[in-house]
Amino acid sequence: MSYNTKFIFVTGGVSSSLGKGIVAASLAKLLQAQGYRVTIQKLDPYINIDPGTLNPYEHGECYVTNDGAETDLDLGHYERFLNVATSQANNITTGRIYQSVINKERKGEYLGKTVQVIPHITDEIKESIQYLANNNEYDIIITEIGGTVGDIESLPYIESLRQMKWEMGENNVVAIHLTLIPYLSAAKELKTKPTQHSVKTLMESGVQADVLVCRTEHEISDSIRDKLARFCNVDTDCVIQSLDVKTIYDVPNHMLSEGLDKVVLKKLGLKSSKPDLSSWNQFLNKYKHPKRAVRIALIGKYIELQDSYKSILESFIHSGAVNEVRVEVIPIHSEHINKDNIAEKLENFNGVLVAPGFGGRGIEGKIESIKHVRLNNIPFFGICLGMQMAVIEFSRNILKLDDANSTEMDLKTKYPVIDIMDDQKKIINKGGTMRLGSWECKLKKNSLVSKIYNCDIIHERHRHRYEFNSEYFKDIEENGMFATGINSDTGLVEIIELKNHPWFVGVQFHPEYKSTVLSPHPLFVSFIAAATKHSNN
Repeated sequence: MSYNTKFIFVTGGVSSSLGKGIVAASLAKLLQAQGYRVTIQKLDPYINIDPGTLNPYEHGECYVTNDGAETDLDLGHYERFLNVATSQANNITTGRIYQSVINKERKGEYLGKTVQVIPHITDEIKESIQYLANNNEYDIIITEIGGTVGDIESLPYIESLRQMKWEMGENNVVAIHLTLIPYLSAAKELKTKPTQHSVKTLMESGVQADVLVCRTEHEISDSIRDKLARFCNVDTDCVIQSLDVKTIYDVPNHMLSEGLDKVVLKKLGLKSSKPDLSSWNQFLNKYKHPKRAVRIALIGKYIELQDSYKSILESFIHSGAVNEVRVEVIPIHSEHINKDNIAEKLENFNGVLVAPGFGGRGIEGKIESIKHVRLNNIPFFGICLGMQMAVIEFSRNILKLDDANSTEMDLKTKYPVIDIMDDQKKIINKGGTMRLGSWECKLKKNSLVSKIYNCDIIHERHRHRYEFNSEYFKDIEENGMFATGINSDTGLVEIIELKNHPWFVGVQFHPEYKSTVLSPHPLFVSFIAAATKHSNN
């Protein structure tokens, strides 16, 4: 039987955090650059429905798609590499799978049968994997299976992969196994045994890896490739070396030099050609050869784990390359900022970004930071909570509303300049109930943001419950802070800016979710341009 869509699975072994998402995104980039229509999806073994209720310390950033799905941060990598939007269908969790099966059982769809992992859970997984292929929109779908081979949580996904390989045939489903080749410094040797055991574990589940991608700190010799090929039942050219690189954006070129795209296309029975990576390499060249540097303070409360702000950090890379500057991002914990040390903390910075977040911890430090940059004409960028803190700071220090606050932090505040949205007040369940996904915003003519976007209507992604309280709209505008972006559907304020300031913009949405290598977000590009100008003063 011939299938219109081919499937590639990426599994991991030996250790987590080997970079399955980056390898998957890099392979997708190489295939896309040869003219194939490609998308990537992530199968997450945890039982949460989505990462929306997970603490950033637990899971890192929660990435949001246009259709309002709260997803794994790997989907951000997929979009940044491919410049193609993902959706709810691109992230599947065990929680969603079991929820769907249980709902079907409650409706009687299984006709009284005993509901079991095989076939009911695995059928649901396969249906979810193949959903993206229903409209013949893609030639190839790459599926990353989270966790490592041998994990109890991952077994149903591995079993679904085994079934798809059997049902669809070898040339329609390819399994790539990413594993570790550790280097023992005492013996001065690379060791293949962990990889052999990992492949053996995968085979015990009925899946033979077609391609091995080996993470390593040192070059793999031909003899090691031959040994791995022999012990793991793969062709020698299917043993792919994945050396550590300086930036994740080097990985596509490295995988190209290793021939990963060629061996995968050969196994799928598809033609391979030389990928067109000219635009990608132009970006890399600018990123690696900056003409100057700027220092940006990233002020937040999840500073210990950089994955909490992954999309923001990547957006700085994209926007820095456009401006041909190296963006040095210095994280500062907002809890460690106060009136006495603010000048010292923000000394020698060319710009300040106050990050998104939830809850009251560290907000006074954010407010002090915004006051400092407002008074000292330092470029400022506030995202979501950062924008809300800018409104609070302005209300306290310019409008003299000393008690101004958000009802998220103080339900009894006398001046709730930031308040919960009406449609959120009666919500009890927290998961998936915020304002999520892409919303339309009208920009005020002749505003800074309208010049940055060079249009009147924009669409940006949201993830929040609290917003600018429109009761204070008039007072704030009369005193010099302007609402320059209004939500077309709700009439609520989306963007604020200060007129007599070099660059002071706060946005309720999350622009970092839409910045990609080939389409850097205009707000980040403009912010870094302003920071560069500040560095030259």
